[in-house]
Amino acid sequence: MKNNVFFGPAGSPVNYKGAAYKAPKFISEEGLDSYEYQSPYGVRIGESSANTLKDESKKHDVLVSMHGPYYINLCAKEEDKLEKSLGHLISMARAGEWMGAYRLVFHPGAYLNRKPEKAMEISKNTVKRLFEELESEGIEDFTFAPETTGKRTQQGNIHEIVELCATFDHFEPTIDFAHIHARGRGFLTKKDDYNCIFSAIENQLDIDRLHCHFTTIEYASHGEVKHHTLDESDEYGPNIEDLLANLIDNGWKANIICETPLRDLDALKMKEKYENMK
Repeated sequence: MKNNVFFGPAGSPVNYKGAAYKAPKFISEEGLDSYEYQSPYGVRIGESSANTLKDESKKHDVLVSMHGPYYINLCAKEEDKLEKSLGHLISMARAGEWMGAYRLVFHPGAYLNRKPEKAMEISKNTVKRLFEELESEGIEDFTFAPETTGKRTQQGNIHEIVELCATFDHFEPTIDFAHIHARGRGFLTKKDDYNCIFSAIENQLDIDRLHCHFTTIEYASHGEVKHHTLDESDEYGPNIEDLLANLIDNGWKANIICETPLRDLDALKMKEKYENMK
């Protein structure tokens, strides 16, 4: 029986030399449970390769998610940029359906010197357009997962992500704890500091398994600066033990995608800590 909390890398494992769409076997043999396929500069995986990824993930019992392009902005000012963002999201949904991705992760955008309320209004209108286009394309099996962001100029604080997900079907959050930590200038320093995040989610959303990102992170006044390894958590934070203790105490089911520079290696360290704590 699998644990309540899954662990896996953001992208191919550090020492893996094969094709990204064939990584689940390697990941499973390492002892990990999940895999976030990366498409940060455009969705380029074809149907055949995506189907292989789906087959391999089922064969080796690895839960697959997908991270989309960085260029997406639901609240862009220019119409051509909104159109391009819609194109990226549609490509994600299509490829995600092929590969059986249970979450399609993306960064929602930037305020661009506008009030957050105005940016949210535009984002919601963009999502409505997205659903119309997905319906016309015949794409039905998708769950978008907007991610909490790490800079204060970006749309994506915890309340904005929860609002988007509470507004639309086929939307569930990606909670990036490092981004929240950096955006809050280092406020996740103990187990109970996570309560405000989980309370915001529980009060408005019904989630079976929470999709998460975690890394140790360096930040400045504007937010995130650089990801660091798990061994550097004493210097930079946040501390994975605090998060794990909160998940255990509250019985959360979660999938933690490791975004440190050591991806799978640090994911294994996280899983070992979790199994020793529960």
